[in-house]
Amino acid sequence: MTLRKTLLASLAILALAAAPALADNGHGGGNGNGGSHGGGNGNGGNGNGGGNAGGNGNSGATHGKSASAPGHNKTTDDGSTDDTTTAAAPTAATPNIHSKLGRLNSLQRNINAYMHSKSKKFAGIQSYVTQAAAAQNAQAALDAANAKLAADQAALTELSAQLAAAQLDPTTPPATITDLENQIAALNTAITVDDPQAIADAQAAVTANPAPTDASLDTALQDMANKPVDQEVTDWAKGVLADKIDQAAAATAP
Repeated sequence: MTLRKTLLASLAILALAAAPALADNGHGGGNGNGGSHGGGNGNGGNGNGGGNAGGNGNSGATHGKSASAPGHNKTTDDGSTDDTTTAAAPTAATPNIHSKLGRLNSLQRNINAYMHSKSKKFAGIQSYVTQAAAAQNAQAALDAANAKLAADQAALTELSAQLAAAQLDPTTPPATITDLENQIAALNTAITVDDPQAIADAQAAVTANPAPTDASLDTALQDMANKPVDQEVTDWAKGVLADKIDQAAAATAP
């Protein structure tokens, strides 16, 4: 009786000792089959495989959160980094010329405003435009007088050649020869008397109507402006006034 109790107690102790090992084998086997490192080197190897698979999964999850976190660069499919940083916009724009003009913006008014303005501040600009238009017309007249002399000389050369040919041709009517001689005589008078006089008169007009100087323009701009006048403003004014001068010259041309 005592031997039987002793035997049963020993069996119970062996069963308790074997239970943890059986439990480990089952857990390891299950994880091994479901993990990425299946197959293997025994029950213990399968258990480790399950543990490794779980660890890799957690690492992948952590990496996913890091890649999608705000402020991080995204990785494209080819493994390169997509840098989406945008360059900062300029904080200051180039100043507009019109912001520097102030009262000089009035220079863009039509020609009638130039000719009829009663403003004392506008008087200097009005005088500049009037003087420049007169000088332009005087120079145009001189250019025209010189051009007429050149044209008359060319015509004289042509008529002289025609007269010579007509005189050699026995079939030329006498009236044709007389007409050519009269034209040549008139051209000789123009070339020697009329054209030189016209050129002299035009030159005198140019001398009497000199073009205004840049200094006079600067003075006129300073008189009119309510802001500092620099070279950029002066250059802009010259460009605007050039058109006004052309219009004034056309309106006052002889």
